[in-house]
Amino acid sequence: MNGDGLIVVDKPGGMTSHDVVARIRRLARTRRVGHGGTLDPMATGVLVIGVGRATRLLTYVIGAGKSYTATIRLGQATVTDDAEGDVLASTPAGELTDAAIRAAFVPLTGEIDQVPSAVSAIKINGERAYKRVRDGESVELPARRVTVSRLDVLAIRRDTPDVVDVDVDVDCSSGTYIRALARDAGRSLGVGGHLTALRRTAVGSFTLAESATLATLEQRAPEVVNLPLDTAADRYFSRREATADEAKVLSHGGPLDPVGIAGPYAVFGPDGGLIAIVSERDGRARAEIVLAPA
Repeated sequence: MNGDGLIVVDKPGGMTSHDVVARIRRLARTRRVGHGGTLDPMATGVLVIGVGRATRLLTYVIGAGKSYTATIRLGQATVTDDAEGDVLASTPAGELTDAAIRAAFVPLTGEIDQVPSAVSAIKINGERAYKRVRDGESVELPARRVTVSRLDVLAIRRDTPDVVDVDVDVDCSSGTYIRALARDAGRSLGVGGHLTALRRTAVGSFTLAESATLATLEQRAPEVVNLPLDTAADRYFSRREATADEAKVLSHGGPLDPVGIAGPYAVFGPDGGLIAIVSERDGRARAEIVLAPA
């Protein structure tokens, strides 16, 4: 294994995020691997994987904004709000005008209260919602406040009778369900809608341009980490340099004097090595996680 760090993987369709983690565990020859935000099996694109001590950075990665390209099919509603589920109802959508379709997405931008898809990984009394649905239960999830900062309609295609395919580009907060946007757009137009394709193009500052396919990682194994821990932290957080004395205090969990950096931020020692992720509160700079080697 080539140490601790992050891998930006271009997840293929047909695999769960856990499947990718399992593959990386084998390639990197360590059990200490996690991912920074689930992608559905049908989805492709950016999945940030943490290896070794970098798994502790994934808490911050999970909360980062996301970007997607997606295709929404109007005219069919499905049980899962995507193409993986059975069609519940079909309503001819061919007569919808482009203007009406574009208008349907306007209320789905900005800060919105979104009801997640019933077939989701959200837990209800300790059990995943999708498992309850598959067991025959009717699941109603509460609405959650999310932010869709950008939703651009790229194309409106009428290649198949009675359905309309809409290609969109979306920037949104963590926790936003693109499937739910498809469902709600279709519902507002009275024809139903579901997601037929989803590709995550960015997680925070991590993009497809720097991603690696699993085939590429297989060839590089076990040297699979492409963003070493120090590099990843320096890129993701504001940086603070610590003196030798400060480094010693912080590496043992002690507080430092604040310097006025909006946190959380990364603190590096005189040798350039990452010590901790720190936030300032109550007049002290305290470690949220200590990452200096033991």
